[in-house]
Amino acid sequence: MTVDTNRIWLTESRYAELSAELRDLLQQRAVSGAADVPDDLPDTTAQRDREQRIRRLQELLSDPVVGETPPDDGVVEPGMEVTVRYDDGEVETFLLAHDEDRARVSMACSPDSPLGRALLGSRQGDHVTYQLPHGGEAGCTLVRVVPYAT
Repeated sequence: MTVDTNRIWLTESRYAELSAELRDLLQQRAVSGAADVPDDLPDTTAQRDREQRIRRLQELLSDPVVGETPPDDGVVEPGMEVTVRYDDGEVETFLLAHDEDRARVSMACSPDSPLGRALLGSRQGDHVTYQLPHGGEAGCTLVRVVPYAT
């Protein structure tokens, strides 16, 4: 089964927050762009950061799924609350989420991380392995997967 890791799930309130942030940043850009600044001066760090944030918000808001939760089909994908049992016996529950949603919860994992990539598309009872940053390998068993409840 192919899982779309680029699918962005947003609550209506989070969509409104991100849209307002984008409007504010675009307004700041318009105001600062109107100042008499020579074109040959390098961008400041703040300007570069603002432009990166604008691009990221435009990407997030280009085609999100708003006001819905991922399907409760037992398949791991972004927007799901995942419980795993690591091979050492430790159990952990976290939200599998992209950057924007990870900032709002205490325990989260990116679908682009080694663990996140290994879990994508798996189901309860599946055992996955993934590479650790130092080059070793670890594994875990998927105990539970449900849509994240905000």
